[in-house]
Amino acid sequence: MRRREFISLIGSVAATWPLAARAQSAMPVIGVLNSRAPDDTPHLLTAFRQGLKDTGFVEGQNVAIEYRFAHNRNERLPALAADLVHRQVAVIAALTTPAAVAAKAATRTIPIAFEIGGDPVQLGLVASLDRPGGNVTGVTQLNVEMAPKRLELLRELVPTARVIALLVSLADPANAEIIERNVRAAARDLGLEIQVLNASTEREIDAAFAKLAQIRAGGLVIGGGAFLIARHKQLADLATRHAVPTIFETREFVADGGLMSYGGGIIDAYRLTGVYAARILKGDKPANLPVQQATKVELYINLKTAKALGITVPLPLSGRADELFE
Repeated sequence: MRRREFISLIGSVAATWPLAARAQSAMPVIGVLNSRAPDDTPHLLTAFRQGLKDTGFVEGQNVAIEYRFAHNRNERLPALAADLVHRQVAVIAALTTPAAVAAKAATRTIPIAFEIGGDPVQLGLVASLDRPGGNVTGVTQLNVEMAPKRLELLRELVPTARVIALLVSLADPANAEIIERNVRAAARDLGLEIQVLNASTEREIDAAFAKLAQIRAGGLVIGGGAFLIARHKQLADLATRHAVPTIFETREFVADGGLMSYGGGIIDAYRLTGVYAARILKGDKPANLPVQQATKVELYINLKTAKALGITVPLPLSGRADELFE
């Protein structure tokens, strides 16, 4: 290569590199804050990115995403949220209830789009569903509020049971308290005794199931929350091993062999959170974006598991199911 051509080439690289760097730096950044581990629920993150794509943003093309996972150690969330604030991300997507609480505590200026399973007003995240106010809005499935209905459905399947266990996770204390209070109230109306079990680690989940025979539980309601949702396979396996009729909130639990689930569409909730994050990037203010509530509630029943447990599923109940696993 001639000297003149070489100098020209170096000059063109030097001229274009700053432009490329500036273009990259101009790309908006979303900070994803999640109390789970990266591999716990990858399909939910895929749904979130689909929501972004549906609204015109593709990761790596016109938006960057900074992921922060607490690996189911919620005490790490405040520091992770503070790091995203320090990096001055354009919006924080808080993808569990503990993450949403930590994000709100970390900033009053950076917009936050959450995905939670409880009442955001009761949790102190927004002023109201229609007019969130402040810098926070998002999507709720209200799965916490569905826990009493899960108790009712379980009673339909095991009408002779008088003692029902409730498993909650103190990894999500705010929702655990609401679930326990609501389920106890529903149990009084149904004439049932509730025994509450707590689990915040995989070992504690094993220990909780080991107690079921001791307390003579005729069934188990799993309260939900990010920590337990991520362990749907372990929960289904333990429910099968201990032969206890169990109801949870996710379809995955039933697909893995659990008896029954009843809850909002969590995958669509993640997609809608991606849509909201994208709308905020386009200029919408969280204060003006009403909190979206999942309107579809899904019921799944595993008939094979019911047969193994000696349970006959009433036709009216099976007829209401969105899907039956055989």
